[in-house]
Amino acid sequence: MDIESRLRSFKRSDPVLEFVFCLLTPQSKAKVCWNAVLALKKHNLIYKGSASQVVRYLSGVRFKHRKAKYIVEARKHFDYVKNIRRKDPFIAREWLVKHVKGMGYKEASHFLRNVGFKGLAILDRHILNTLVELGVISEIPSLTRKNYLLIEQKFKDYAKKNNTTIDYLDLLFWSRKTGYVFK
Repeated sequence: MDIESRLRSFKRSDPVLEFVFCLLTPQSKAKVCWNAVLALKKHNLIYKGSASQVVRYLSGVRFKHRKAKYIVEARKHFDYVKNIRRKDPFIAREWLVKHVKGMGYKEASHFLRNVGFKGLAILDRHILNTLVELGVISEIPSLTRKNYLLIEQKFKDYAKKNNTTIDYLDLLFWSRKTGYVFK
Protein backbone atom coordinates (compact mmCIF):
# COMPACT_ATOMS: atom_id res chain seq x y z
CA MET A 1 0.00 0.00 0.00
CA ASP A 2 1.36 3.41 -0.85
CA ILE A 3 1.50 6.34 1.55
CA GLU A 4 -1.32 8.40 0.03
CA SER A 5 -3.78 5.50 0.04
CA ARG A 6 -2.81 4.61 3.62
CA LEU A 7 -3.47 8.18 4.74
CA ARG A 8 -6.89 8.12 3.04
CA SER A 9 -7.75 4.78 4.66
CA PHE A 10 -7.43 6.22 8.16
CA LYS A 11 -10.69 8.14 7.74
CA ARG A 12 -12.55 4.82 7.58
CA SER A 13 -10.90 3.15 10.58
CA ASP A 14 -12.69 2.07 13.76
CA PRO A 15 -11.73 4.61 16.45
CA VAL A 16 -12.00 2.14 19.34
CA LEU A 17 -9.74 -0.41 17.66
CA GLU A 18 -7.21 2.30 16.80
CA PHE A 19 -7.36 3.59 20.37
CA VAL A 20 -6.57 0.15 21.79
CA PHE A 21 -3.84 -0.31 19.18
CA CYS A 22 -2.17 2.95 20.18
CA LEU A 23 -2.28 1.99 23.85
CA LEU A 24 -0.32 -1.14 22.94
CA THR A 25 2.32 0.32 20.62
CA PRO A 26 4.85 1.99 22.96
CA GLN A 27 8.07 -0.02 22.80
CA SER A 28 6.34 -2.77 20.82
CA LYS A 29 6.19 -3.69 17.14
CA ALA A 30 3.19 -2.26 15.31
CA LYS A 31 2.24 -5.48 13.51
CA VAL A 32 2.37 -7.46 16.76
CA CYS A 33 0.10 -4.88 18.40
CA TRP A 34 -2.40 -4.89 15.53
CA ASN A 35 -2.54 -8.69 15.65
CA ALA A 36 -3.24 -8.43 19.38
CA VAL A 37 -6.10 -5.99 18.70
CA LEU A 38 -7.59 -8.36 16.14
CA ALA A 39 -7.33 -11.25 18.63
CA LEU A 40 -9.04 -9.16 21.33
CA LYS A 41 -11.79 -8.28 18.88
CA LYS A 42 -12.23 -11.91 17.83
CA HIS A 43 -12.58 -12.98 21.47
CA ASN A 44 -14.94 -10.10 22.36
CA LEU A 45 -12.47 -8.57 24.80
CA ILE A 46 -12.30 -5.02 23.48
CA TYR A 47 -15.39 -3.92 25.42
CA LYS A 48 -15.46 -6.48 28.23
CA GLY A 49 -13.26 -8.86 30.11
CA SER A 50 -10.72 -8.48 32.86
CA ALA A 51 -7.09 -7.50 32.49
CA SER A 52 -6.13 -11.14 33.12
CA GLN A 53 -8.34 -12.19 30.19
CA VAL A 54 -7.02 -9.43 27.93
CA VAL A 55 -3.36 -10.15 28.68
CA ARG A 56 -3.67 -13.67 27.22
CA TYR A 57 -3.99 -12.14 23.75
CA LEU A 58 -1.12 -9.67 24.05
CA SER A 59 1.58 -12.10 23.02
CA GLY A 60 4.69 -10.23 21.90
CA VAL A 61 3.48 -6.89 23.30
CA ARG A 62 6.00 -5.43 25.74
CA PHE A 63 4.67 -4.62 29.22
CA LYS A 64 1.54 -6.60 28.39
CA HIS A 65 0.25 -6.81 31.97
CA ARG A 66 0.38 -3.05 32.40
CA LYS A 67 -1.13 -2.45 28.96
CA ALA A 68 -3.94 -4.92 29.63
CA LYS A 69 -4.84 -2.82 32.67
CA TYR A 70 -4.69 0.34 30.54
CA ILE A 71 -7.16 -1.17 28.08
CA VAL A 72 -9.61 -2.16 30.80
CA GLU A 73 -9.33 1.25 32.46
CA ALA A 74 -9.59 3.09 29.12
CA ARG A 75 -13.02 1.60 28.38
CA LYS A 76 -14.58 4.43 30.36
CA HIS A 77 -13.33 6.74 27.59
CA PHE A 78 -14.75 4.75 24.66
CA ASP A 79 -17.73 7.12 24.24
CA TYR A 80 -15.32 10.04 23.89
CA VAL A 81 -13.20 8.02 21.45
CA LYS A 82 -16.21 7.00 19.32
CA ASN A 83 -17.06 10.70 18.86
CA ILE A 84 -13.48 11.90 18.41
CA ARG A 85 -13.92 12.91 14.78
CA ARG A 86 -16.22 15.74 15.92
CA LYS A 87 -13.48 17.28 18.05
CA ASP A 88 -10.62 19.65 17.40
CA PRO A 89 -7.52 17.43 17.10
CA PHE A 90 -5.25 19.60 19.24
CA ILE A 91 -7.80 19.87 22.05
CA ALA A 92 -8.56 16.15 21.75
CA ARG A 93 -4.86 15.31 22.04
CA GLU A 94 -4.54 17.35 25.23
CA TRP A 95 -7.65 15.65 26.64
CA LEU A 96 -6.33 12.18 25.82
CA VAL A 97 -2.93 12.86 27.39
CA LYS A 98 -4.58 14.22 30.53
CA HIS A 99 -7.30 11.57 30.96
CA VAL A 100 -6.03 8.28 29.50
CA LYS A 101 -3.48 6.36 31.51
CA GLY A 102 -0.71 5.08 29.24
CA MET A 103 -1.27 7.67 26.52
CA GLY A 104 1.28 10.41 25.99
CA TYR A 105 1.65 12.89 23.15
CA LYS A 106 3.13 10.33 20.74
CA GLU A 107 0.35 7.79 21.31
CA ALA A 108 -2.41 10.39 21.28
CA SER A 109 -1.05 11.87 18.03
CA HIS A 110 -0.76 8.39 16.54
CA PHE A 111 -4.33 7.56 17.47
CA LEU A 112 -5.69 10.83 16.08
CA ARG A 113 -3.77 10.41 12.81
CA ASN A 114 -5.07 6.82 12.55
CA VAL A 115 -8.67 8.06 12.67
CA GLY A 116 -8.11 10.67 9.97
CA PHE A 117 -6.77 13.83 11.60
CA LYS A 118 -3.88 15.67 10.01
CA GLY A 119 -1.06 17.86 11.25
CA LEU A 120 0.00 16.02 14.39
CA ALA A 121 3.53 14.66 14.74
CA ILE A 122 4.06 11.09 15.89
CA LEU A 123 7.51 11.49 17.37
CA ASP A 124 8.65 7.91 17.73
CA ARG A 125 12.30 6.83 17.57
CA HIS A 126 12.19 6.35 13.78
CA ILE A 127 10.93 9.87 13.18
CA LEU A 128 13.18 11.49 15.78
CA ASN A 129 16.29 9.74 14.43
CA THR A 130 15.40 10.83 10.90
CA LEU A 131 14.87 14.43 12.03
CA VAL A 132 18.35 14.36 13.58
CA GLU A 133 19.83 12.85 10.39
CA LEU A 134 18.22 15.64 8.34
CA GLY A 135 19.41 18.36 10.71
CA VAL A 136 15.87 19.41 11.63
CA ILE A 137 16.81 18.88 15.30
CA SER A 138 20.33 18.55 16.69
CA GLU A 139 19.59 15.89 19.28
CA ILE A 140 16.71 13.94 20.76
CA PRO A 141 15.72 15.64 24.01
CA SER A 142 13.47 14.23 26.71
CA LEU A 143 9.98 14.57 25.31
CA THR A 144 8.30 16.90 27.75
CA ARG A 145 5.16 18.61 26.48
CA LYS A 146 7.19 21.72 25.64
CA ASN A 147 9.86 19.76 23.72
CA TYR A 148 7.27 17.64 21.92
CA LEU A 149 5.40 20.69 20.66
CA LEU A 150 8.65 22.45 19.71
CA ILE A 151 9.88 19.47 17.66
CA GLU A 152 6.42 19.08 16.13
CA GLN A 153 6.60 22.69 14.92
CA LYS A 154 10.10 22.18 13.51
CA PHE A 155 8.83 19.09 11.71
CA LYS A 156 5.90 21.09 10.28
CA ASP A 157 8.27 23.84 9.13
CA TYR A 158 10.52 21.26 7.45
CA ALA A 159 7.53 19.65 5.71
CA LYS A 160 6.24 23.03 4.50
CA LYS A 161 9.68 23.99 3.21
CA ASN A 162 9.64 20.74 1.22
CA ASN A 163 6.07 21.25 -0.07
CA THR A 164 4.56 18.31 1.80
CA THR A 165 2.94 17.47 5.14
CA ILE A 166 4.16 15.88 8.33
CA ASP A 167 1.50 13.20 7.81
CA TYR A 168 3.10 12.13 4.54
CA LEU A 169 6.65 12.47 5.88
CA ASP A 170 5.81 10.48 9.00
CA LEU A 171 4.79 7.44 6.98
CA LEU A 172 7.67 7.95 4.53
CA PHE A 173 10.30 8.17 7.27
CA TRP A 174 8.76 5.31 9.22
CA SER A 175 8.57 3.04 6.17
CA ARG A 176 12.18 3.78 5.24
CA LYS A 177 13.30 2.70 8.71
CA THR A 178 11.05 -0.36 8.95
CA GLY A 179 10.78 -1.43 5.31
CA TYR A 180 6.99 -1.18 5.03
CA VAL A 181 4.02 1.20 5.25
CA PHE A 182 1.69 0.30 8.09
CA LYS A 183 -0.20 2.29 10.72
